[in-house]
Amino acid sequence: MSDTSGARLFGNLDKLVATSHLVVDRPAGSRHPRVPLAVYPVDYGYLEGTVAADGGGVDVFRGSAVGAGVVGFFVTADRGKRDVEVKVLIDCTAGEIERVRRLLDDVLGIGGLLVPRCVETATV
Repeated sequence: MSDTSGARLFGNLDKLVATSHLVVDRPAGSRHPRVPLAVYPVDYGYLEGTVAADGGGVDVFRGSAVGAGVVGFFVTADRGKRDVEVKVLIDCTAGEIERVRRLLDDVLGIGGLLVPRCVETATV
């Protein structure tokens, strides 16, 4: 990803987040509805009024670093659901990102490719 396309992508994510209401339907510490062993390490929800590939709202993990904004996203592939999704990381610390990665990879088994926000893309 070139610096320009990365800056544009993260700039678009920033605007999407800024103009959408975040609905948290699985607060930190809650269990996944179909996988009881999966406990959410941070708030999980979606951006109301947006559309993701699965037809629902854009998925979001929100951590505790208030004001950090969009720090990256995971791209996941779920063979069971037969879909590929993007899960945006908002206000997440490095430790929270690692805990989300472990949830996606080790517990849910869907994996997740982290696309972190670089310093170059932080100012758009």
